[in-house]
Parts: sequence; structure tokens; C-alpha cells
Amino acid sequence: MNFVADESIDRQIVIRLRKEGHTVWYVAEMESGISDDTVLAQANQSDAVLITADRDFGEIIFREQQVAHGVILIRLASITSSNKPDIVIDAISQHGHEMVRAFTVISPGVIRIRRFQP
Repeated sequence: MNFVADESIDRQIVIRLRKEGHTVWYVAEMESGISDDTVLAQANQSDAVLITADRDFGEIIFREQQVAHGVILIRLASITSSNKPDIVIDAISQHGHEMVRAFTVISPGVIRIRRFQP
């Protein structure tokens, strides 16, 4: 899968996704500090799912009704940095095909996937 990782995502998650064979464009390596709209546009242009820890993307997608190839919101603040990549990789391995054209929330012990309306 192709991903754009917002700069709010731990570098360990990006490294692990790449090790697993995924293509990941990491905002922190490209152009730190760009707007959320620009990050979302980059993901859409790349046919990539956006991975973020920034809740603002929920508002952008649902309230402003902007189009997205897919968004994964990581809510793992209570999890140690070393365990986060395993949780994210497991979720993508099990549900990756469902995460395209959907807003997914990964939190401790729970994965919620909400499909976008056509």
C-alpha cells in the first residue's frame, strides 16, 4: 500500500511500514510544517492513505466534506513508542483493504472503520 505519514506520526511507525514493503512519503522528511490541506492533497495525488495522529483531519473529511483516498487516525498515546508500530502493522495487515476510501481510527484494542459516502 501507499501511505503519506503526517509529521505527527512516530518515525518508528514509518520505518516499520517501509520494512514491510509499503511505500511511505513522510512529511517530516519532505516539507515539515505544511498545512493539513496540503498533506491531504499530497496523499490524494499519490493515491495514498494518510496516516496521522491529528484529529483535525476528521473535521476536514466529514465537516468540510473533502475527498480522501483514505485516512488512518492513530490514537495510541497511552502505548509505548516501541509497541505502536506492531499495532499499526497488525491493523493494516488485517484490515488494509477496508481502509481505502474510509476513515479508520486505531486505538488500544479497537479498530473503527467508517466508509466514506459515495
